[in-house]
Amino acid sequence: MAGKLFLCATPIGNLEDITLRVLDTLRSCDLIAAEDTRHTIGLLNHFEIKKPMTSYHEFNKVDKARVLVEKMQEGVNIALVTDAGTPGISDPGEELVRQCVEAGVEVTSLPGPAACITALTLSGLATRRFCFEAFLPMDKQDRAWVLKELQRETRTIILYEAPHRLIRTLKELRDALGENRRISLCKELTKIHETAFRTTIGEALDYYGENDPRGEFVLVIEGKPIEEILQEDSAKWNSMTIPEHMEFYMSKGTPKKEAMKLVAADRGISKREVYAAMLEE
Repeated sequence: MAGKLFLCATPIGNLEDITLRVLDTLRSCDLIAAEDTRHTIGLLNHFEIKKPMTSYHEFNKVDKARVLVEKMQEGVNIALVTDAGTPGISDPGEELVRQCVEAGVEVTSLPGPAACITALTLSGLATRRFCFEAFLPMDKQDRAWVLKELQRETRTIILYEAPHRLIRTLKELRDALGENRRISLCKELTKIHETAFRTTIGEALDYYGENDPRGEFVLVIEGKPIEEILQEDSAKWNSMTIPEHMEFYMSKGTPKKEAMKLVAADRGISKREVYAAMLEE
């Protein structure tokens, strides 16, 4: 019979956060694929688990995934662990899962710690709707595009950031979102010195301008109020004539009838009024 891939969430700080199911799986699997075997050996030794390991990380993820998939097709059960948290979340495990799915290899995920969710629940900000961006792209153009998208994001935003890049990122967030936007900067999650610094982007910049950032950060940022989006959109549409508004949608390939519905909804008028304005054109 074919083997199976087990995505095993590991602690993000406190070792007691590992689940009994993950421990059972690590003890019973045939092979553990680890992001950094030197890191994972400490976890295994703590729980007195002795299993063969192999490295699976960002720089070998495509080729190594093929090797691991072949092993599972031959009947080997593999547990995948990251250095901390849930494999596949801002993590090379995404590639291994993709190849397993394409090859018909069974995959199961064992729930457990995830820094993004832990920080979100600590933040004091809205948790019902959120978007997770992980680390902002390093490419300048891609980074600018993501920041532009976030300007109109109404959901709570979650980012990861390293200490040496924190001030640069906060400056970019200030320019994109405004200095008064609420933010929670979380670090040392689940550890003794866990902190959630609840403030604004501007105040965070002032603080870290005088205090060196230390530790890996999860940034949880308030989304833009929907009322502000509606006000901006209203001003935008009112600056156009109805025919110009129609052209805006039709130039994007929107059928005329659908464009009329959109224009009417944007402007808070009836489709009949849109139709009448187009006849006067």
